[in-house]
Amino acid sequence: MKNNSKVFFIIALLLVILDQCTKLAVKGFSFCGIEHTGLYYGEVIPIIGDVLQLTYIENEGMAFGISFGWGKIFLSLFSLIASGALAYYLHSLCKVSKNNLIKLAIALILAGAFGNAIDRNFYGVLFGEAPLFYGRVVDFILVDIPDINLFGKYYSHFPVFNVADSCVTCGVILLVILHNKLPEWNEVFPKKDKNKVLEN
Repeated sequence: MKNNSKVFFIIALLLVILDQCTKLAVKGFSFCGIEHTGLYYGEVIPIIGDVLQLTYIENEGMAFGISFGWGKIFLSLFSLIASGALAYYLHSLCKVSKNNLIKLAIALILAGAFGNAIDRNFYGVLFGEAPLFYGRVVDFILVDIPDINLFGKYYSHFPVFNVADSCVTCGVILLVILHNKLPEWNEVFPKKDKNKVLEN
């Protein structure tokens, strides 16, 4: 079977570029004499009334409420390793699967994972705000929802997110829908025949 992984890696790359461009547009930057101010932290700009708004916040990107010490480094490094693993899986998947929607789903998740990994690992250094691996994820899409009280917690809007988050969400939804079409693990990563290896 022809390996068309290049197409899906290009899709993932374009989505990462879109993710980073939108984050830089919101955060602002200064590079090679070009300066862009971006939004003030916490500023809100209505796009479609109060339903869809543009804002600027930064997320520590921590799991289980960990906010200091080695927990942050672990998450940052894990995000890079996970991105590498997804890239390897996508490349191998393209060799055995004819289902382009499944490949697209993995490409979307890869783009989202790597897009946010760039923030976590490098934004702190690039913007002079924190050491390597201590960057924060830029979020800017604010969607209003009816006020609800869920499990004792009050919500007035959907958690602020970004393009990378959207990619992961869409990719996961696609995988859930197509889960019965996913090739078996041993199809994607077939075991090598030891006898053939010895014969060679």
